[in-house]
Amino acid sequence: MAATHELGKHGEQLAVDYLRAAGLQILERNWWCSEGEIDILARDGPVLVVVEVKTRSGRSHGTAFEAVTQAKVARLRTLAAKWLSGQSEWFTSIRIDVVALERFAGEFSIRHDRGVS
Repeated sequence: MAATHELGKHGEQLAVDYLRAAGLQILERNWWCSEGEIDILARDGPVLVVVEVKTRSGRSHGTAFEAVTQAKVARLRTLAAKWLSGQSEWFTSIRIDVVALERFAGEFSIRHDRGVS
């Protein structure tokens, strides 16, 4: 279990580094409430970006993207509204992104899907 936690933590840091390099401003990491957690909240210009990070070291349990279900996306929308209720910042819209990291032969590949629905 500790190895899985460390893999996820490392993948999340790689995702933050990737998003910053892509020009997004990281607002918060690992925000949680009683209803769940948002891995990363970021700003892309006037857009609030809710980022779900999935890290895998293989495909024995499916791809990283397959782990993000419609129910998960719906829950992220609910959590984003809850996060926004406590903010004074203004955003024109909310976008749900998935950053999937998969490690093969020691190297990570990163795939960023914007605006999953």
